[in-house]
Amino acid sequence: MRRVLALVIVIIGLTPGLWWVVPAPPPSTDFDLRFEEVAKPSPEALAPHLGPFRLEHVWSLEGGHSRFGGFSALIAMGDGQLVAFSDSGNILRFTPPGRRGGPSMFAEVYREVKSDKRERDIEGATVDPETGTIWTSQEFANSVVRHRFGKDDRLIQQAHRAPPGMKDWGTNSGPESIARLTDGSFVLLREGFGYFSDARRRPAIRFASDPTGDVRGERFTVVGPREFSPTEAEQMPDGRVLVLYRRPVWVVPTRFAGRIAIGDPRGIEAGKDWQLTEVAKLTSTLPVDNFEGMAIEPREDGRLTVWLISDDNLAVMQRTLLWELSVDPADLPRTHEKAPGKPERSSVSDKD
Repeated sequence: MRRVLALVIVIIGLTPGLWWVVPAPPPSTDFDLRFEEVAKPSPEALAPHLGPFRLEHVWSLEGGHSRFGGFSALIAMGDGQLVAFSDSGNILRFTPPGRRGGPSMFAEVYREVKSDKRERDIEGATVDPETGTIWTSQEFANSVVRHRFGKDDRLIQQAHRAPPGMKDWGTNSGPESIARLTDGSFVLLREGFGYFSDARRRPAIRFASDPTGDVRGERFTVVGPREFSPTEAEQMPDGRVLVLYRRPVWVVPTRFAGRIAIGDPRGIEAGKDWQLTEVAKLTSTLPVDNFEGMAIEPREDGRLTVWLISDDNLAVMQRTLLWELSVDPADLPRTHEKAPGKPERSSVSDKD
């Protein structure tokens, strides 16, 4: 009788999970993804802000799905398509205008009825172009998840871990960006300040290999634009890393400003500052929104395409914007060659 009673208790304890967990629905290609071209300022108006970057195109994206939007991370798959991840646990795989690629696809990464933003909050993403393996960082959980695409285009979770080195990063100020470097290491940057006396410094951590494995991270500090938070990091083919920053500058109507900074990962040392150099200002006078995702692709002419996508927070007064920028890597500073502790002076406008 005791054994029967114990078995009943175990079954009751498991039952809520069995009732509440619902498998994610299959990816959908039956939705209306629209790109509306947005007028961009003249090259003369852009140059003081964007420096060596050239703004090629700006689009406003709309999709016929109730959960479309909120995109906080972006990766380039190497086949002409981009994949955007939302902070509500959705993905959008699409081909930008003017390219050949597969059909657009919208899907839910997680679908547990009881889960909320704290369990679905994808903020950063990075990809191994050789294997197609994808890693995402989750802010509330301060964790890293490893995924891969299945044959049916589902994003399959392979591993999950909350590294001890990020456990004190807060509930809404954690790993906003993650970048896999060509040497196999991973760099994650915290969104929150962490240092009340310095508005430029943010906690960061580097893992020698896949952070979902049993590997310890080395903490350091990233020093970037004052009062801006890092939202994405991406390595360029020559090894240097671009870091995207943003901050709100007005509440109603909602307006944002952004920055792009560059750094050489050879300058990262445990317990020390990693100094970035600002190279572009995404001012509130330009067609900007809450830019959080960035992806980089090499071009045949030697330039790089830099994609930016904004998180509209599913708000009526915001937009999902997609920027296509290009830049010649030779026009960007070689930050590792400058004297340590002496940030280079920015050559772009000082306006927000």
